[in-house]
Amino acid sequence: MSTINSVLGPVDTADLGFTLSHEHLATNAAGILRTFPELIDRPGIIDEANTTLKEAYDEGLRTIIDVSTIDLGRDVEMMREVSQATGVKIIAATGNHLAVPRPFIDFAPEVIANLYVREIEQGIEGTGIKAGIIKVASDAGGVTEAQEIVLRAAGQACVRTGIPISTHTWSPDRVGEQQVRILKEEGVDMNLVYIGHSNDDTDMGYLLGLLDQGVWLGLDRFPGGRRAGTPLWEQRTELTKNLIDAGRADRIMLSHDHSVPKARYGAAVQEERFKYNPDGYNFITRNVLPRLKELGVSDSDINQIMVENPRRFFEG
Repeated sequence: MSTINSVLGPVDTADLGFTLSHEHLATNAAGILRTFPELIDRPGIIDEANTTLKEAYDEGLRTIIDVSTIDLGRDVEMMREVSQATGVKIIAATGNHLAVPRPFIDFAPEVIANLYVREIEQGIEGTGIKAGIIKVASDAGGVTEAQEIVLRAAGQACVRTGIPISTHTWSPDRVGEQQVRILKEEGVDMNLVYIGHSNDDTDMGYLLGLLDQGVWLGLDRFPGGRRAGTPLWEQRTELTKNLIDAGRADRIMLSHDHSVPKARYGAAVQEERFKYNPDGYNFITRNVLPRLKELGVSDSDINQIMVENPRRFFEG
């Protein structure tokens, strides 16, 4: 048995239960909460997160991996409050998203790796809350110079701590292949690497090639279709079935990349986000899993994907 850092302290991986592998409570930008707090309805976000996660808990959810980083306005004290109120375990992230801080460009990866290790071993922003996963990001067009520095830092932090890596990527440009190459150069065990957003297209050759490298795949943009030209949830569900039929149920995880509508400013935007996904953190439970069963997927395979794979991922 092993443990992983949650916002409420270490938890046994055996107790993670039904897990959503790539989510957020709220995202904005670094420093906004402190500098322009009037732009964020923090109490409203907490209330909405409590309501929707309690509902999800009642429908079986036990853990979410919140991969919000400093440049996504990470608020670990909010995560702790919501976890305490709802019973849902929340794993917080160190690392960086796409908006790499400008000073990082001038640092060696080793310097940044030290920062990530500190958040894993000592805690985040003086809260004592320790990160349980390392988040990195690259997008359309491939890995930029700044993002490569962060990727290498993440790889070094992973090697030093054994804490796994979760990536944001852009599958239509096969960006996961670049991420894997860089992380391998840093000596990372691919069993500790989760290539996220791998269902933004349906290229089985690309996905099977990544799996052959030993990584995990995050099929974690449900319902889908928000980005032009990307599949809707029905196609994403069929892709999941295809991977299961290819014998890869033991290397995939499902999630939404959801954040509560209140995390955006303005009633019109919040209403649009609610219409896009009225089920919130329950979309997969209410829509995707029933469709998979209709397609012939067994309860055992679903348990493998939603319960066993996250546990195995964190156990390394």
